[in-house]
Parts: sequence; structure tokens; C-alpha cells
Amino acid sequence: MSAAEHTLSILVNNRPGVLSRVAGVFSSRGYNIKTLCVAETTDPAVSRITLTSRADADFTEKIKKQLDKLVDVIEVADLTGAAFLHRELMLVRISAEGGGLPELLRVVEHLGGRIIARDKASLVIEVTGDIGEAAAVLNYLDPFGVQEMNRTGYIALSRVAGFAIPR
Repeated sequence: MSAAEHTLSILVNNRPGVLSRVAGVFSSRGYNIKTLCVAETTDPAVSRITLTSRADADFTEKIKKQLDKLVDVIEVADLTGAAFLHRELMLVRISAEGGGLPELLRVVEHLGGRIIARDKASLVIEVTGDIGEAAAVLNYLDPFGVQEMNRTGYIALSRVAGFAIPR
């Protein structure tokens, strides 16, 4: 079997230790978590964990069964594929020194980014997009001197309603 990247969305009770137990399910089975994003939902008692992992085809069912055994897990969904929207936020600090500032500003505008901070030495650019867009942004910005970068990891939702917080 060949490995592929899977995106899981896990609704959990917002309690201490839940994230650690979810991560433990992955590590105990030898799966690495590539990206991880956790935040409260519209209900502060419930959090959504969105994570990606590279694994074999039977990965999702095995992991879902193990996660469903955890007391604080409410629901697990595989958000892999075209029926889902995936985005990540990226903050990139670029050198503002040198003569390329007008070109850098054009590139930022072309990429759909925006400058959120600026000082004499650097600019901080905010960009959102899918994994291909994030790679393109870094490729475009690299010649300008990327000093620092931070990414959120994927967040994802279904294109249609169906995976929601139980009421």
C-alpha cells in the first residue's frame, strides 16, 4: 500500500489532556502528525482538532476506531479529498532592506497577501491558501530574504453541511 496524506477533523470535549490523548493514539501506532490545529468551536465546551498525517490507505478506519474509544472524542471525520476546503495561515517575515521593496509589494499583492507589520528592517506578510499556494508563496518570497516563517497547519471544513457540533 502506498502512503497518502489524510486530513482528520476531530470534535472533542474542551478539557485538559484531550489533545495529549489524541496525539498518543497516533504515536502509539507509529504515525507522525504532520500538521495540527486546535481551537474552540461555536460551543466553548467543544474544540475541533484538525490534523494531517501521512499513512497507508487503511489508516483512517484504524485511527477512527481508536479515537472513538476515547471518552472525550465526540466525532471523527476524514476530510481528505475534493469535497473539503483546506486552508492554512502563514506569517512570513521578509527583509525590508535593499532596493527590491516596490517589487516585493507587487509580489505580496499578486499573492493575495497583506502586510500586517513593518519596521525599518523587515515586513511581516500574512497569506492564506492551500498547500500548493503556501509553497508558491515561499518560492516567490525566497529571493527577497525570508527571515522567519510560521504556519498554522491545515484547517478544513466540508463543502456541504453535515459534520457539525452535536446539540
